[in-house]
Amino acid sequence: MDSSAAIATPPWNLRRPFLTGQFYQEVKVTPGTTEGKGFSVDSSSGTDKVIGCYHATIQELIVIDDLLSALLGIEGRYISIKKVRGKEDAITFQVDASMDLALQEFSKRLFPLCESYILINQFVETRSQFKTGLVNHAFAAALRALLLDYQAMVAQLEHQFRLGKLSIQGLWFYCQPMMGSMQALSLVVKKAAANNCSGSAVLNLLQSQAKAMAGDHVVRSLLEKMSQSASTAYLRILERWVYEGVIEDPYGEFFIAENKSLQKESLTQDYDTKYWQQRYSLKDEIPSFLANAAETILITGKYLNVMRECEHSIQIPVAEKSKLAIAGSNHHYLECIKSAYDFASGELLNLVKNKYDLMGKLQSIKHYLLLDQGDFLVHFMDTVREELMKKPDEISVEKLQSLLDLALRSTAAAADPCHEDLLCCVERTTLLKRLSTLKDLEISRSAPDSNDLEEPLSITGLETFSLNYKVRWPLSLVISRKALTKYQLIFRFLFHCKHVDRQLSGAWQVHQGLRKLDMQGTTVSVSSLLCRNMLKFINSLLHYLTFEVLEPNWHVMLSRLQTAKSIDEVIQYHDFFLDKCLRECLLLSPALLRKVERLKLICLQYAAATQRLITSSLDIADTDTLYNDSPSIEKYKNLKLRTPYQMRRLAPENVTVFESVLTFEKEFTFELHSLGPILSSGSRAEPYMTHLAQWILGVGKDQ
Repeated sequence: MDSSAAIATPPWNLRRPFLTGQFYQEVKVTPGTTEGKGFSVDSSSGTDKVIGCYHATIQELIVIDDLLSALLGIEGRYISIKKVRGKEDAITFQVDASMDLALQEFSKRLFPLCESYILINQFVETRSQFKTGLVNHAFAAALRALLLDYQAMVAQLEHQFRLGKLSIQGLWFYCQPMMGSMQALSLVVKKAAANNCSGSAVLNLLQSQAKAMAGDHVVRSLLEKMSQSASTAYLRILERWVYEGVIEDPYGEFFIAENKSLQKESLTQDYDTKYWQQRYSLKDEIPSFLANAAETILITGKYLNVMRECEHSIQIPVAEKSKLAIAGSNHHYLECIKSAYDFASGELLNLVKNKYDLMGKLQSIKHYLLLDQGDFLVHFMDTVREELMKKPDEISVEKLQSLLDLALRSTAAAADPCHEDLLCCVERTTLLKRLSTLKDLEISRSAPDSNDLEEPLSITGLETFSLNYKVRWPLSLVISRKALTKYQLIFRFLFHCKHVDRQLSGAWQVHQGLRKLDMQGTTVSVSSLLCRNMLKFINSLLHYLTFEVLEPNWHVMLSRLQTAKSIDEVIQYHDFFLDKCLRECLLLSPALLRKVERLKLICLQYAAATQRLITSSLDIADTDTLYNDSPSIEKYKNLKLRTPYQMRRLAPENVTVFESVLTFEKEFTFELHSLGPILSSGSRAEPYMTHLAQWILGVGKDQ
């Protein structure tokens, strides 16, 4: 937390430092006065007689009195406190040089305890400020309680001294048990102050020091008790997170960071959103006793937070004995956390599956974006063909939407309660160009030629049309903008393949309608054979995409979703399904995809030229009758071959038409056969290419 935003102490606390425990400061000296009792760099004891003038017995009494003061950080008459030059907050104790040598030795033995008290007391004062955080507050409170016991011990020793029952040896005897504990704590506070530790760093420091003192049971127990006291406030933050999904961390001490700039609405709007990964994330500093469970703690709170934002009442069965703040051991922490995780995971999964009908939404998306609903698609493509023949900028999305709604209401899709969530959209780029803009897909790293990514001059809505789907929170965690974009890529590929299939089917119907005419060896018979091969290719491709890729992978995903134990597993299985479908549908193989797109383009060009090919050999008054939407065979009954005179007159034109058919056949065969080496080279690393080769490389062998 920014220290400037923390609550500041009153100014009189700085103007009058002697009101606080930190009263060892350099004292200002005015002319004509002596230094006060506070210590300074050059302070002296201020006495007239040196202690060496007294008898050894009197010296002992004076030294004991000074040591009792020094134990509380107060200068005596012959024991002074001085700052160490060049070291901030470092102090040292000095004795009068004329003191008895034995007494000097006893005094120096006690000085480390005195220094430890001053350091700990100063740490308590500085870490009790608001800005230092809750963990430091709790640690300082535990130290303050320890210092009260220490001060009570010093008061008892002073009482014994006043009764004349305390010798210098007795003072050393009674102080010795506290030496190790106070020195260990002073070492901790030194490190904490030097590194300006707070939150998790303080807890880790206490834990590491406790482990380092494994040989001293008393000191280790004390440090573990301090660690437990300091972690109380931390565990209250943790308790709210794992039981409510709320971070109440005013000083930024918790090991989970919240990025409030990421909102859940971005899941449906931004392809590259990192909401689920980065809205809540782990910091680098994690308490050592929670390190193994950190990921579980993070996920537990995230699940509860989702339910809270869904306004779903969270009733966690937390008995008093299982609250984290009063947990007695590290193992108990883990048990509480595991129990909270199991509850949150199961509750959120049931909420998403049952109340928000995740499986129903996925099935609806499969119907429409993976073209599982056949009657809807046929009706829709019949009505929108004229509109989609326009350029993308000229297409009316509102008109497409109304035609889509009409197709949905007039087919079996009307029974789907989710069909109203379906929307029309028209992209501005081709499929290959769109794939290249998605940086997380493998196709963007394949370094294609720049010519391959150039937009065609005559792009229409048939190449750029797509469907969109309304997804609401919390389903947007699973069906995010990224997932929907992948569905749309598959839809665009399938939709365009369906369009090519319809165009070739129309041409094939024309050829079939002319079977009553004897046309052996004519342009029409050659064209009929080519049309059959093209139709076989596109049907084989569609069969591979639907029955070899989408359906098997869909059923595998459904079976995994049924056994998923958390929403993260659901997201993982769903994303794996989409990535695998993209790869096996050739959308992540740029070389193959460009070949397939080239083959489809040849098929479309041939289908568009079929009318010219047929009319070159037939006497047709109105060629439009061959291409209306009626499937009736009656329109072919009045067709007849041209007369010999007509054939001779149109001979040059017929030669050109025949050459055109041969050109289409040559280009189609060449592009089809060029797929062989690509599929063969990739079949070892990608087994699905073997299936693809089995389906489409047999096309044209009948010729």
